[in-house]
Order: sequence, then C-alpha cells, then structure tokens
Amino acid sequence: MELTEINQIFDKFKQLNVIVIGDSMIDSYLWGKVDRVSPEAPVPVVSVINRENRLGGAGNVSLNIKALGATPWLFSVVGDDDKGRKFKKLLINENLTCDGIFTDPDRITTVKSRIISKGQHIARVDEESSENISPTLENEIVEAIGKLLDRKKIDIIVFVDYDKGVITHSLFDSVNEMAIRHGISTAVDPKKRNFNHYKNVTLFKPNFKEFVDGIGVPLEKGDLETIKREVDKLKNKQNFELVFITLSELGVFISNGDDGQQYPAIIRYIADVSGAGDTVISVASLALAAGLNHKTMALMSNLAGGLVCEKVGVVPVDIVQLINEMMAIKI
Repeated sequence: MELTEINQIFDKFKQLNVIVIGDSMIDSYLWGKVDRVSPEAPVPVVSVINRENRLGGAGNVSLNIKALGATPWLFSVVGDDDKGRKFKKLLINENLTCDGIFTDPDRITTVKSRIISKGQHIARVDEESSENISPTLENEIVEAIGKLLDRKKIDIIVFVDYDKGVITHSLFDSVNEMAIRHGISTAVDPKKRNFNHYKNVTLFKPNFKEFVDGIGVPLEKGDLETIKREVDKLKNKQNFELVFITLSELGVFISNGDDGQQYPAIIRYIADVSGAGDTVISVASLALAAGLNHKTMALMSNLAGGLVCEKVGVVPVDIVQLINEMMAIKI
C-alpha cells in the first residue's frame, strides 16, 4: 500500500468516536526466574523480579482504539476494591476517561494474573465475578450511554463480551435499539453464553472456536466451504450484515452473505496470543466505521493481530509498526 493511502485511512480513524461496552479487567504480570523446584510439591519456584498491571478485556480494546487514532468511550463495571481503583488509575494513566466506569460493591474486579519466566507462561490465576450485573446497574449504564448519544456524534458501538456479566441480554437489547434508532453501526466480539442472543448487528466477530461452540456444529478450520454455509445460516437467522471469523494461522474469513472470502495471515513469530482478539475487533470496527472495503479490513486486522502476538503479554497495537507493515504489502 502507498503511504498516501495509508495516511488517508488513519486520518479517517482520527475522526471517529467509539463507544466500547463490556467486561474490563486487569491483566497482571509477575515476571521472574526459575532456578529450582519446590521441596513441597513438584512445581517450579518463581523468584519475582517485576510486577506489572495492564488494561485488559474491554479496557484493552479501548486502548487499541486510542492507539489507532480514534476516541474511545468505555462503559464497564469494576468492584469497590483496590483492584477496581487500580483499573481506573490505569485508564487515567493512558489518558482515557473513567466517566463510564461504574462501581458495584457486590462484585470483585476481574484480574488475570500471569506468572512468566523467560518469556513463557508458568501459570495463570483468575479472580473474577461472572454473574450478570443487577437490573439497577444495567439501567444506569444504559441511561449514561443514552445521554452520551444525545450530546456526541458516535460512529460505532463495540460490545466486548468476556462472559463476565456486564453485557446482559436487556443491556444489549436496549443499547442496540438506541444504535439502530441513531443509525450507528455496531460490532460484537462474542463469547458462548450470549452468542445466540446477539441479533441485528453490523459486524459479528467470533474466533473459530467461539463460532463452532456457538453454532454447535463440528467444523474443520480449513473447510471454508462448510464454514461459509454455516456463516450464511447464522447471518440470516440473526440478521448480521457482516460476519468476521478469525482463523488464527489461516487468517480471517469475512462474509456479507452474498460473498465469503478467506484472507490469509502473514506467517510470523508468535510469542503470545493474549489480546490478539482485542486488537482485531478494534481494527475491524474502525475499518467498518471508516467505510473501508473488506480486503483492507482483513489486511489491517491480520497485520495488527499478528504484531501484538509477537510480544509477551496483552499490549495495544503499535501504529508505527502497523503502518510499516502495511507499506510492505501489495493489495
């Protein structure tokens, strides 16, 4: 791609306002070294060298959207605990607003703690609430989103579902109805619990496992003919304009119902797949809102997802690296 064309894309991104709704979390890292096995059990002893907290889940999607030049407005829920306060501080440190972060004293803030030595995951410990938020909190979030829609031009609403309970059926229905009423595009990154509830959205982006689990039909990742047939069934049943499935090493598959196309990935070193889905939904959503064609959407999503996989831990895409990669590709 020519630099002029690339700059035009990112100039469009800079004009976009994005609402991100969903499950946020802290991705916590304990970096250390392993020199011995515990005398108490056959497990490694990790001597911690460094600790780090990063934005995860819908927080990481917001961070990616900001890194790509657009303006995100995050709506999510944390607990009334020290980790919830840490999450808000992480947002502030990244110059992201906390206005849409609601506190629920009956929940704990979701934290994924990864123990890493020599670039390898030793273990992961999850602390989380996964029950649905209360109807009262649902209403407060919906009301706040409605007020933002009344005073701000929003180009796309992104639902980031990690099955932690922020996106309830009624919350999704209420916000999606407002989006339709305002003529705003919507994108969904689903998990299994709500998979079949999502209807009437512009972009639906499961990964291959989520797609297979959601439709309940065993599929081979390389069987594109069958994938297209099942995608068409899902699209027609749930009224999606665009279905975008990530196929990891095989790239992505995009279907608008009339046409389904696989776009291959560029082979690269994979250090850690954590957060790649967050990056892909961020890029795909902005590409949709900016009116880019499917081929460019797939190219940018493949490149951005691959770039973050080269780094250990959940990180947002590096826009300079992404531009350099785009310049090296012929489409």
